[in-house]
Amino acid sequence: MAGADYVKLADDLAADIAAGRLKPGDRLLPQRTFAYQRDIAVSTASRVYSELIRRGLAAGEVGRGTYILGAGGPIALPPEPTDTRVDLEFNFPILPAQLGLMAEAMAAVSKPDVLARALRQVASNGTGATREIAATFLAVGGWKPNADGLFFAGNGRQAIASAIGALVPVGGRLGIEALSYPVVKANAKRQGVTLVPLAMDEQGLRPDAIEKAHHEGALSAVYLQPQLHNPLCISLTPGRRQDIIDVARKLDLMLIEDAVYSFLCDEPPLTALAPDCCILVDSLSKRVAPGVAVGFVCAPVGLRERLMTAIRSGGWGASGLPFEVGLRMMSDGTARKIAVLKRQEAALRQQLAAECLAGLDVTTDPRAYHLWLKLPEPWRSETFVAAAGQHGIGVTPSSAFAVGQGHAPNAVRVALASPTFERLREALLTLARLLHAGAASFDTTE
Repeated sequence: MAGADYVKLADDLAADIAAGRLKPGDRLLPQRTFAYQRDIAVSTASRVYSELIRRGLAAGEVGRGTYILGAGGPIALPPEPTDTRVDLEFNFPILPAQLGLMAEAMAAVSKPDVLARALRQVASNGTGATREIAATFLAVGGWKPNADGLFFAGNGRQAIASAIGALVPVGGRLGIEALSYPVVKANAKRQGVTLVPLAMDEQGLRPDAIEKAHHEGALSAVYLQPQLHNPLCISLTPGRRQDIIDVARKLDLMLIEDAVYSFLCDEPPLTALAPDCCILVDSLSKRVAPGVAVGFVCAPVGLRERLMTAIRSGGWGASGLPFEVGLRMMSDGTARKIAVLKRQEAALRQQLAAECLAGLDVTTDPRAYHLWLKLPEPWRSETFVAAAGQHGIGVTPSSAFAVGQGHAPNAVRVALASPTFERLREALLTLARLLHAGAASFDTTE
């Protein structure tokens, strides 16, 4: 069979998936067996499977084979939140106690003179006064960002997009942890940027992986999450932080540090050690609430023009009303009080999760609002997500976080922030029962 016919074979399998003859969770034959049955070369079989993965119809799990995802492809992002299920996908904690704290700041913004200011366009670098408010608010552990290098975006996602836009040209390569925040994948695709997955170990991103990727094809920058990594909950050790900085300086690479979960930690960011080669991005969405969406970009002053251009050309600037509310809450202490409450609540939710998931393979941090749940045999990530969904529980499969094509660990991320404690307890106990019962208990015909 001609090499080009691998597309026809992939089309045939895609048709079987669309018709339901191959169902989500089904394992494809080993490539050698498939090649033997179809009388084709093993290399052609490999291209068939790679084509299915490229189309988002299948996923390869290291050491386990290739599995059908379904006609809809992998779950790149969680669906919109609803009230009809227990949401263990989204991680935007909003506490009842914070509403009263926020009310005064909201009321202050409704005054005519303040409202008039809030309805105006916000400059990407704000004003000297607004930058100083934000810099003081973001200060931690003896570190305070340089107010002259501080910029504002509409939210954390737009802050990330701005940093990528300022550092990585169209067609450029951005290094990123092999498992990472799904939105970065979508941002990179829209911006014409190639993501290069970088190997990790139990301590997080490996410095040698940065060097290897850069020598194979020059990287323009590296995006990483040094604190409470999403989804793995890893925080870089001091030694690993320094090793990564040393490699970045050696290769003349900028690091984009996502510090969105840093409000749950006491350690200063990676940027504190290397302000010359780091851009820090953060936001108020998780610290306060998604409705107070203000993103921050802290960068070397020398990148000022590039960042301002990226924010302006991308339409990623902050909106006046949430910006004014956010400034008020940062300056009057409201945002800090809310962060303290959230740290306390995150610890309680982690304690609850430890009780409900006792005996299971969980990777987490007692400060985090999420955990990484590794699945026992014979469960697979996509099948477990479907089983949890049948019980009214939403969790996120590992494929949503995998940067490399097709290969993802056999695990799911469980976000702890949204449900009430009682609903969270019930949901976690249900997940534990599913895992203990085994995949055979899941009816795939429903």
